[in-house]
Amino acid sequence: MSERTPATVPYGSWRSPITSDLIVGETIGLGAILVDGGDLYWIEARPGEGGRNVLVRRSGDGQGRDNHGRDITPAPFNVRTRVHEYGGGAVTIGGGIIYFSNFADQRLYRQTGGGAPEAVTPAAEPGTSSWRYADGRIDARRGRWIGVREEHTADGSVLNTLVAVEPQAGNPGRVLAQGWDFCAAPRMSPDGAWLAWLSWNHPNMPWVGTELWLARIADDGSLGEPKRVAGGLQESICQPEWAPDGALIFVSDRTGWWNLYRCDAGGDGAIAALCPRQAEFGRAHWVFGQSSYAFLEPDRLACAYTEAGRSRLAMLDLARGALAPVDLPYTDYGSLKALGERVVCIAGSPADPPVVISIDARTGATEILRRSTTLAEDGEFRRYIAAPRHLEFPTEAGLTAFANYYPAANPDFAAPAGERPPLLVKCHGGPTASASSVLDLRTQYWTSRGIAVLDVDYGGSTGYGRAYRGRLEGAWGVVDVDDCVNAARHVAATGLADGERAVITGGSAGGYTVLAALTRGGAFKGGASYYGVSDVAALARDTHKFESRYLDWLIGPYPERADLYRERSPITHAERLNCPIIFFQGDEDRIVPPNQTEMMVDALRRRGVPVGYLLFAGEQHGFRRADNIKRALDAELYFYASLVFRTRLAF
Repeated sequence: MSERTPATVPYGSWRSPITSDLIVGETIGLGAILVDGGDLYWIEARPGEGGRNVLVRRSGDGQGRDNHGRDITPAPFNVRTRVHEYGGGAVTIGGGIIYFSNFADQRLYRQTGGGAPEAVTPAAEPGTSSWRYADGRIDARRGRWIGVREEHTADGSVLNTLVAVEPQAGNPGRVLAQGWDFCAAPRMSPDGAWLAWLSWNHPNMPWVGTELWLARIADDGSLGEPKRVAGGLQESICQPEWAPDGALIFVSDRTGWWNLYRCDAGGDGAIAALCPRQAEFGRAHWVFGQSSYAFLEPDRLACAYTEAGRSRLAMLDLARGALAPVDLPYTDYGSLKALGERVVCIAGSPADPPVVISIDARTGATEILRRSTTLAEDGEFRRYIAAPRHLEFPTEAGLTAFANYYPAANPDFAAPAGERPPLLVKCHGGPTASASSVLDLRTQYWTSRGIAVLDVDYGGSTGYGRAYRGRLEGAWGVVDVDDCVNAARHVAATGLADGERAVITGGSAGGYTVLAALTRGGAFKGGASYYGVSDVAALARDTHKFESRYLDWLIGPYPERADLYRERSPITHAERLNCPIIFFQGDEDRIVPPNQTEMMVDALRRRGVPVGYLLFAGEQHGFRRADNIKRALDAELYFYASLVFRTRLAF
């Protein structure tokens, strides 16, 4: 059948099959792969169930009704923890026993043999402490759960400790280690004799400076005197795990790159690099339970690393230090686990949305076990997908920065000769995070309508080494804004987009960058802030413990540098923001409370600036409910189309 001649229609007015209804109705989130014996588990985040997180199991033989996974978590339970507010590490499995944190009450539950979950920690009483749990491991020898506990006391203070929870004790747990502001990643040695963990203190964030500790577990289950193995104020360590032979493996950026190291924990404690390389074998510790490597054999492991903006999967021969990349079409890998001779992980690429995939470590043969969406498997649908180009562009001080550029693309339409597409610049959150090249239908929602997208990895982003992350030290609201502005100017100057119809969008820290860029004026003609920060001083005073001193690094100590906080706050310069902007906010957001958004909205409305504001009931930091995701996406498009792009939408 011959292809239809594309209709000539202005950019931004193209009709697209990638609708918001399709995105929220056909897409789930995938995360937290776990292995227990021959069984495989993962977490599914389901917008259609109000954002509920469900533990799913695929039996070892993959046969029968378990072939595509079977729900283990009964409704209304929601497998999600609020430790550090961002969570992660909400479930632990061993010997068929499941422990998980339930979002509604943050209690730790135990589930065995497919039975009903039973609470093993007490409910909080009014006016007393409440507890949250994360990142646990099952201590099979002693019949208990060991993990991170975050206690919220009646006086408002927050205490983070390592605890042991005995399922029949009915108490919030026995403290094993404390004395640091934060702790993470408790990991027991294969023989159950040692416990390793991470800690760090304010004002550091874990990607700035952490310490790796080791202690022997006594007969009564307590810990002996802890010994610091590695780390410090200028070394970030993450993902400690035990090798089958009893060595302690971890990731450190002591050379400027997150590389793998080995420590002979039971011997002289000597530390050796496993595969020195200018590449990142770890990620910023925003959430618990991240895993970028897994042991297949005592002398061989699978690992994921990022190099030149792309993630790769490789097999590492520990005896020879030889790294052998696996030739696969994916560009991002996470949550690596070993299941016999197979590597199971979450993978994706510009052409493939996230999938749970099994990879034969010997042959490289793959099997997709679960898809986040089946839409991209439709050959007709794939015609509408725009592939990104990884750009390096000039920015301030003679440096360069990076971005993923997605062209406007739709086989049914062509733009009039000489017209360039409107541009949507995306700012990722964090700000210590990164843009992903994995297929995201929310990006294709824009490109298939004739709007180019530029996803910027501004200075401070991860994936490019510690020096690149360090560009943002003391410079938040400056470097990130400069890089987003220069990225937009670069693609406009090279003819890839219409600089006169450029908008900027971002969430959380990205929302702050949006507001800071718009108050500067000039480069962008409109924007959208998703739960963005408008007053950084208010954030320093009001935000949760995990990030309460993050601004010391990003801007400077508060209140000593209150002048900088005033200067960097978009609310201070609201009179400079003169273009249309729309705000999106969850009313239960603890990280960036609604008052942050409402201060800016009120200031702009008083001046008559075109402004939209959508407040979503029951949402926290990031939207999880299908109807809210849909409403926000469509509202943002309508806002730009009517007030910035001046296009007529076709649905």
